[in-house]
Amino acid sequence: MSRFRPIRQLRVSEEVAEQLKQSILLGHFKAGDKLPSERDLAEEFQVSRVAVREALRSLENTGFIETRQGATGGAFVTDLTFEHLVSAFVDLFLAEKISAPEVGQVRLLVEPEVARLAALNVTPEYAERLLEALKAEEMPEPTLPEEIDRKTAVHFILAEMCGNHLLEALVRSLMGLTRRMVMAVGVDPQHPAGMHPPVVKAVLAGKAEVAAAAMRRHAVEFGKRLLAMEKTYREKTGSLRPE
Repeated sequence: MSRFRPIRQLRVSEEVAEQLKQSILLGHFKAGDKLPSERDLAEEFQVSRVAVREALRSLENTGFIETRQGATGGAFVTDLTFEHLVSAFVDLFLAEKISAPEVGQVRLLVEPEVARLAALNVTPEYAERLLEALKAEEMPEPTLPEEIDRKTAVHFILAEMCGNHLLEALVRSLMGLTRRMVMAVGVDPQHPAGMHPPVVKAVLAGKAEVAAAAMRRHAVEFGKRLLAMEKTYREKTGSLRPE
């Protein structure tokens, strides 16, 4: 018995992609599974191989599958993560559809709540990871990418702790956007090491409202630095697009 419905609509490849996506989301194909060949899919859907190829390309572009070459290659289901969402927001920023002030405003709305929730979900493992992340911030940063990675680690851990996957996705997107903005602009926004300890201290103490207030102060301060960075770059080039 065929697993898929024959395609009758005009936009054939879109319908193929949608059915395949639903099969992945429903667990019929799991991460690491190889999808049927183009020929087999074309037969099951009763469409051309060209339509199947376009559908697979669409799924690859949206992060659902990856294509591997060679004798054992084909279309394989990926393990969905937040990275594709991050990439989508980064593309909007690079297309100048999202600005630094907007990023700062959303961070101010989201991150205090994340810190508040994180304070309600402290475990020994999370406490150890937060303290290690703070310690790493005090180490010398030989390169800008390494500095950014160390200064964002606390945010990623708090996002994981908050227990809300959508908030975690937003934080990861915001952090990814901020990182890409800094790298594209090439101007260090100067993120002092002392910004995170008050937040972490309150979280580890389980003081939810104190943690939220500390994160709000941090978001306001860093937002000012981010705006200054953007202003400097705009005065220099008139654009945020990387060369």
